[in-house]
This record gives sequence, structure tokens and C-alpha cells, in this order.
Amino acid sequence: MTEDGGVDDYGDDGELLTIGAFGARARLSAKALRLYDRLGLLAPAYVDETSGYRYYRPAQAERARLVALLRQLDMPLALIGELVTQAERDGAGAAERLAAYWADVEARLAGQRALAGYLRGRLSGRSSEMDELYGTFVVETVDVPERVVLTEKRHTLADELPAWIGASLGRLEAGARECGGVSAAPFVVYHSEVSMESDGPAESCVPVADEAAARAWAAAHGRSWATAVRVEPARRLAYTRITKAQVAHPQIVAAFEAVERWMAGRGIAPAGPCREVYFVDWDAAGPDDAVCDIAFPVNVP
Repeated sequence: MTEDGGVDDYGDDGELLTIGAFGARARLSAKALRLYDRLGLLAPAYVDETSGYRYYRPAQAERARLVALLRQLDMPLALIGELVTQAERDGAGAAERLAAYWADVEARLAGQRALAGYLRGRLSGRSSEMDELYGTFVVETVDVPERVVLTEKRHTLADELPAWIGASLGRLEAGARECGGVSAAPFVVYHSEVSMESDGPAESCVPVADEAAARAWAAAHGRSWATAVRVEPARRLAYTRITKAQVAHPQIVAAFEAVERWMAGRGIAPAGPCREVYFVDWDAAGPDDAVCDIAFPVNVP
């Protein structure tokens, strides 16, 4: 502050700067600083009640620059606010959190890049390339007997689906161990499309050995997760087996379409909703290990 009570535009550390002077120091416009204030990312140190002028401390420049840089990563605003606050007390922890966020971004971009390539081939009419892709999936049929299953059903979008599948199958498998054990491979049924626009529902299913014990367990423990017990009828499945790496998009999309093309070529209509059957320990499997069957119930004489 000046001797007459005014504000020194270029005060030393600990003094207040006008928004223009602070913006020059932080290399940001007044418009950007007002936006950061409105978003709750960087509040002025002082706001004059009469004029509404904003004033900042020089030490706030580092936070302002960090906010500006993080916004260039398209990071959600809530996460930016949490990260810059954490950085002020634990820089190493904030760096680890940023690394985890960017690893997720790169994984998503890799999936989108692969999907874009798949769609370019599909849209451009390169039928030979698409036939070659579908030809990598071998489609067979198998008969499965009637089974009693513990289930959880949920409306979920595609980005939430992997985490929910892992969590729900884990809960159901723990329950099945109290009901005589898991009697067959767990599976996930898609009663309607699951995408970024459509939320299913999807249903996680774990076959159990003891129906009476399963119903008692669901009644006692399953309310918070809407756990149920039902009888899955005997079915014939048309399926193709895929590796852990192929569970990612767009390979899994191509696997579903390969089974559909196989059925269409034989005049076979689906006899129920499609499913993914997980027959090995997901965490223990490597990228090239077979982990999942992509299957459709069918009526085949």
C-alpha cells in the first residue's frame, strides 16, 4: 500500500497489485483472472467494496500460472482446483496425481485413435480390410446348462462400465463363496446398448452352486447393491474368444460384429441379449492371454 492508503501497482512481495499489474506479472489477461475468480480457481486477495476492483498478492502468480497451464490439458475444473491446492502443500503428491490423470488421458486417446482407424476403414468401404479384420475372430457354438446366478443390474454409460464390472463381479464372487462356491464362469449381459449415449442396463452374473443359500445371502446382504438371484435357462451360444488386449475398443466392437456377421450369414437371429463371459482371473492375465468370450444366445438346430 502507498502512504496515502492507495494501492501500489508494482508492490514488493506481500503487497497488493492491481489486476493489471498482477496480470502482467503472471502473464495473464484481466479477463482470464476474472474467469479464474468466477470458477473458484484463483480468488483475489482483496476486493474493494466500493469500486469492485480486484487486488492480488505477488505470491499468487505461481498459482495463476499453474491454473493456466493445467487448463491447456483440458483437465476438469474441479480437478484443477484440487490439484493446485494440493501443490501448495505437497508438490510431489500433486505431480503423482497429474501423472495418473495424464496416463488416463493417453489410454483414452489410444483407444480413440484405434477406433478412428477402424471407422475410417468401415466408412471408406474398404471391404477387404474389414473382412480381414472380422476373419481374425473364429466363431463357434457351445451349449451351456441351466444355472442359478447371483446378479447385479445397473444402468451405466460406457466410461463407467469397466470399473462397475470389476466391482460388481468382485462383490458377487465373494457372495458366491458363501453359497457353495462359484459354479461356472461369471458373465455380463447387455440388455440394451451401453455407450456414451445409452446406459443399458448391464447385468453382472455369477453362477452359484446352492440356490437356497444364494437367495438367503441376497436377502441378507444384497439390498445396498440391488443384488438378486435368478435362474439362467440352458442356452446355445454363438461366441468368439478374445484376448485381454482385444477387450479394448475397437477390437471388442469388431468381435461383437464378427459374431453378428456369422449369424447373419447363416440366417440365425439372436435368441437373447449379448454377453461377455470372463473365464480367467483378469488381474493375472497378460495382454495376449484369452480372457473373454463374446457371445449371443442362438436357436440352432
